[in-house]
Amino acid sequence: MRIALTGASGLVGRWIHRAAVQTGHQVTTLPGWRLGGVPGLTGCDALIHAAFQHAPGRYRGGEGADPEGFIRANLDGSLMLFRAARDQGVGRVIFLSSRAVHDGHPEGMALPDELSPLPTSLYGRVKADAEAALAAMSGPGFLTASLRPTGVYGPGLPQKWAGLIGDFLHGITPAPRVATELHGADLAQAVLLVLADPAMAGSYNASDLVLDRSDLLAEVARLTDCATPLPAPADAGALRRPLCARLQALGWRPGGMARLRRDLPEILGDLQP
Repeated sequence: MRIALTGASGLVGRWIHRAAVQTGHQVTTLPGWRLGGVPGLTGCDALIHAAFQHAPGRYRGGEGADPEGFIRANLDGSLMLFRAARDQGVGRVIFLSSRAVHDGHPEGMALPDELSPLPTSLYGRVKADAEAALAAMSGPGFLTASLRPTGVYGPGLPQKWAGLIGDFLHGITPAPRVATELHGADLAQAVLLVLADPAMAGSYNASDLVLDRSDLLAEVARLTDCATPLPAPADAGALRRPLCARLQALGWRPGGMARLRRDLPEILGDLQP
């Protein structure tokens, strides 16, 4: 399959690019294209849209002081891209959305795949609006889907835990926190499973670990002999937990804590000066 991939060098896109190439797909990364432009997609069988413009290191709040520019790039630019794919004969489009579309649901709630979005941030609203617009374009010969991943981690740079781990290694104990996490390679596998599904449609949650900072940093301390005190365990009862039934029905099996432990030494190596 010939796949056009946006955001191929980013936190998420780099994993999708690697997995697609290893699986035997022909991948074009649209050199010279930016959000708001119309790329040449003729001859592509699929588009995977992982590009997103935001303040460095920030997604919620990623608009900084320019919410209008944030909307123009990420919503208007995405819709322009989706229309270009449809008009140029691309048969399948996958949009990388976010679990942030569900931030307004009650604390402690399980989040099924079919749950309607209820965002509370501009980031979540832009993702939800792009999802809805893409789904409305779907029809015979133009299949669409959106994936809603949780926090993505894994070796390589940029690295989401760089600040957290760096501070810990320099003697700073962070505040307690627990969150849902997903290895980038597992997200990439999910994307390719959906792309290959003849019935791809709608939205898919993508989440794996419920990870407490105290457990993550205990592993860091074990590997580095760091003596910084660990944060207290956080209360996971208020966590909104995505259910991933649609991906599991396609055979998706993420790597869990075993994958985190296996890759943590490489993650630490990436953070060395």
